[in-house]
Amino acid sequence: MVVHTFMLGDWLENLSDKVAYLADSGVKVLVYSGDKDFICNWRGGEAWTNEVKWSKQAQFQTANYTVYKDSEGAAIGEYKKVDNFVFLRVYEAGHMVPMDQPKNAQTMLHDHFDDQSELNRKN
Repeated sequence: MVVHTFMLGDWLENLSDKVAYLADSGVKVLVYSGDKDFICNWRGGEAWTNEVKWSKQAQFQTANYTVYKDSEGAAIGEYKKVDNFVFLRVYEAGHMVPMDQPKNAQTMLHDHFDDQSELNRKN
């Protein structure tokens, strides 16, 4: 209860300027949403990532989605990216992606930090 109460101040704070700063600084940014999340639906995640005001916003807004596959070739989501900024929709996951899709969440995080992964290849 204490942690929840402590974090309530973050709920309505707009941090998109900080995300823009990270993206423009070359830091890898991964935003992900489960496609079954009814608390923060993936279309909302898509919308706010499209509205982040960074140097490549226009390119990101028009970027196409690519099917995201696991190591066996099964589709586990879709992503769009420009340089180091990625939005990933995870299939069959709700608000807590790691609880709903633990293997796919592990793949996603591994790929986020692996410079040779699909999520990090240059456009």
